[in-house]
Amino acid sequence: MTPRLRTLTALTTLLLLSAEAGATIVRFDTPLGRFDVNLYDRRTPATVANFLAYVNSGAYANVVLHRSVSGFVVQGGGYTFPGALPLTNIVERAAVVNEPLYSNLRGTIAMAKISGNPNSATSQWFINMGNNSANLDVQNGGFTAFGEVTAGGMAVLDAINALPLFSFSSSINSLPLRNYTTADANAGVAITGQNLVYATSVTVLDSNADSAATLTPVANTLLGQSGGTTTPPASDSGGGGATGAVSLLLLGALALWRQRGGYGPTSTARAASRRAA
Repeated sequence: MTPRLRTLTALTTLLLLSAEAGATIVRFDTPLGRFDVNLYDRRTPATVANFLAYVNSGAYANVVLHRSVSGFVVQGGGYTFPGALPLTNIVERAAVVNEPLYSNLRGTIAMAKISGNPNSATSQWFINMGNNSANLDVQNGGFTAFGEVTAGGMAVLDAINALPLFSFSSSINSLPLRNYTTADANAGVAITGQNLVYATSVTVLDSNADSAATLTPVANTLLGQSGGTTTPPASDSGGGGATGAVSLLLLGALALWRQRGGYGPTSTARAASRRAA
């Protein structure tokens, strides 16, 4: 079996299994509190299926929020905290096809990817902490917003976004830390799990795939104005049920197989270079 065929087979299986799970609301438990994210299952099916594959496999247990930029993003999905340093890279699955249908407004969750490669999203995601539509809706083919933080959750994320930042390594240079100061850093005080911000668990809270039906995400209209070809839907049509969702997922997998000529950089290099911007 060729590498491309293996990629297609693995991604198709991943998408089918995740479509059957049909989860919609995912909960993140962090030391600063919990926040829930309602996913756009019917609207961005390939991206949601990819994200849920990581959730359902336990890959996001103790996932570190390794990047914070004030008023811009809080990012995770690249590393986990195994109980002691060093951090562990999350093993990446095949990249998912881009679905830039909705705008990157405050409170939305979107996929991080490699610069210059619209279809390179794997495990890393970020929460938009401000209205980033003018930048992220058009940059790199548009960033896929695939869900939104539910009521109350943004207060937790605002608290994380307000934490002091430290350079941890060459690839993690905006790491939010709690109970840690510049004086600690200058004195060489070791960073521990008491300082990191990580989600001890990321779990499916509500498995009703239609729980996002009442949400009204804002369409990404800027991408079309800048020469893009995607025409975002105005609202959720239900996606034709499970069969319609699976069909879309299979089409996405086929498109990815045709577009990609291999896996690209190694897992470590990809984790280091994935950014919201």
